[in-house]
Amino acid sequence: MTTRYGTGARLFHWLFVLLFLAQVPAGIAMVVPAMMGDFAVLPGVEQSTIDAIYIFHKGLGAVLIVVVFARVVWRLTHPAPPLPDTIPELERRIAGGTHTFMYVLMVVAVITGYVHVVGLGFPMELLDALGIPPLIPRMDRIAVVSSFVHRFTVFVLVGVVGVHVAEVLRHHWVLKDGILGRMWPPLAGRDEAPPPVSAAPERASAPTGTTPPR
Repeated sequence: MTTRYGTGARLFHWLFVLLFLAQVPAGIAMVVPAMMGDFAVLPGVEQSTIDAIYIFHKGLGAVLIVVVFARVVWRLTHPAPPLPDTIPELERRIAGGTHTFMYVLMVVAVITGYVHVVGLGFPMELLDALGIPPLIPRMDRIAVVSSFVHRFTVFVLVGVVGVHVAEVLRHHWVLKDGILGRMWPPLAGRDEAPPPVSAAPERASAPTGTTPPR
């Protein structure tokens, strides 16, 4: 039985990790000055810099929309390998629920981010350059609500991801049960099955009708 995730699952997982690590700091960098309401208190930060971060954040968000939905489709068509038998049943259920919750948060985050930008009539520069028209009409009220949902969802996702990482590291460094190896390395290596348990060697018995040596 295969104990590691397939190459496709590992590719989507680590691609999302890289994009997520770039997207969250960019989102914080563009929101904090606006919340402070005074660029002068941030030496060296100008409106043009914030605009560039906005464009980067929106472009990366467009990429994340594709990655997240492709990852969800892949996950639905490629079931995850079973956890080791050493993990208690309650922990298995918590792990399964946590993974499902993270997928829901990822989908909500990318959808609400898109609705916020396009619903307020702002451009999605990357999609515009590719000739992809807006998928929704302008709807200011829904877009504003979507902005709050987007930020809250991202905050929750960051927290859940943090707990997930801490739990994986606990298994890797404390329990040392090879959980990290299920998703590492990102691309190299084959999907391996656990080594077969070798039977204990049997003691040779004396032939019938003979006397064992003394």
